[in-house]
Amino acid sequence: MKLLITGAAGFIGSHLVRTVLGPDKPLGDDVRVTVLDALTYAGNRAALAPVEDEPGFGFVHGDITDAPLVDRLVADHDAVVHLAAESHVDRSIERADAFVRTNVLGTHTLLEAALRHGTGPFLHVSTDEVYGSVPVGSSVETDPLAPNSPYSASKASSDLLALSYHRTHGLDVRVTRCSNNYGPYQYPEKVIPLFVTRLLAGGTVPLYGDGGNVRDWLHVDDHCRGLLAVLTGGRAGETYNVGGGTELTNKELTGLLLDACDAGWDRVEHVTDRKGHDRRYSVDWTKARTELGYTPVHDFTEGLAETVAWYRTHRSFWAAPEAELQGA
Repeated sequence: MKLLITGAAGFIGSHLVRTVLGPDKPLGDDVRVTVLDALTYAGNRAALAPVEDEPGFGFVHGDITDAPLVDRLVADHDAVVHLAAESHVDRSIERADAFVRTNVLGTHTLLEAALRHGTGPFLHVSTDEVYGSVPVGSSVETDPLAPNSPYSASKASSDLLALSYHRTHGLDVRVTRCSNNYGPYQYPEKVIPLFVTRLLAGGTVPLYGDGGNVRDWLHVDDHCRGLLAVLTGGRAGETYNVGGGTELTNKELTGLLLDACDAGWDRVEHVTDRKGHDRRYSVDWTKARTELGYTPVHDFTEGLAETVAWYRTHRSFWAAPEAELQGA
């Protein structure tokens, strides 16, 4: 299999590449992976260093809105895993144009190329945020989309666009929607690496509002196992939720991170809540479990401890960008 993975110098994509080309070779020994990444602020070639010398690895520095480049690459690959996206809610609130360009127009560019060359499966990776805030229960794949931030609206748009290419053209499109990821190599703008790096650097951390917003936490390794399950066994035109199974309020998560970094609540600054801040996300991954055998295996307590330990011992990964960050 020749696999094109977009955005794979980022957090989730780089883990997927390290998994596919790592010792276990879940897609077989003859898999070839090409990474297409624009190397924006959140992309880091260092995250791919462990597999860059593998014979099946290739890297192309480029933008998914570059139609001629995308066309050449898609034509030479059997499948696409589309992870490239602008993904930070705060940045989308400040300026949404990059989110529309990358998440909507970039997805369209890839879909058009896949359609021209009959490339599939086309795995489109999305987020639980497209369902909007869920007061009780958990979102299932057939629930209406109700995004509330420019980021989640751009992802919902790209989800619908991708699925339309299956329903209209018969393209083998599969969509996944995951809960909040954590793990090593995550750029420190998302809450866990932001809090960890600031605490390790001796600084303070911002807690939005009353800290009661609830998120479900998914280890990036579990997420990538879910992606591979959908890529190899999912059905065309279907959507699959990929959840983690650990729901925490932001205040509860903050307490765990303070303990892990040997810090106290005096290091927490209570800040004005984010505009349009969704109260709770939760996805039901019964479909992925029953159809594909997916279930998360990482214990959150152990996974969080390992993640904090990784940031302790990889200061060079985050020390420079940490000073530039705005908030969680």
